[in-house]
Amino acid sequence: LTQAVGVHDTTGELLDRLARAGAELLLATLDGIASGALTARPQSNQGVSLAPKLTVEDARIDWRATAAVVDRRIRGCTPAPGAWSRLRDERIKLGPVNPDASAGLLAPGRIRAARREVHVGTGTVPVRLGWVQAPGKRMMPAADWARGLRLGDDEGFSS
Repeated sequence: LTQAVGVHDTTGELLDRLARAGAELLLATLDGIASGALTARPQSNQGVSLAPKLTVEDARIDWRATAAVVDRRIRGCTPAPGAWSRLRDERIKLGPVNPDASAGLLAPGRIRAARREVHVGTGTVPVRLGWVQAPGKRMMPAADWARGLRLGDDEGFSS
């Protein structure tokens, strides 16, 4: 991988970069083995651990967590299995967010919609929603999604 993992990278973006880098490395390695410049040797299994596949339940957002944890959970589950939370008994899929300390205080899961931004409270500072997908709808900017909601003052995502 020629580029460091960035704070705003999603799993999907990293997978694309790793696939390209891995394909190039595989070709170079096979060419090196074929030419005799490289010698194949077994890889040590010492220190190896397994990472289980993420499930849909792993992708559910706990808004009581810190903004950093919420941000990383959503990016780690984007695009699959897809981060989500419940609002009005519907499962809402969430795209990447950005912690935003300037948004003021919000209780965990509470939604504050403004004309161009939507914030959700976490256990620390709010996060600004990027993209949202309601059931049966396409992924859309959070502000567009919120305009059609008509949220009550105490409504928000469940943890």
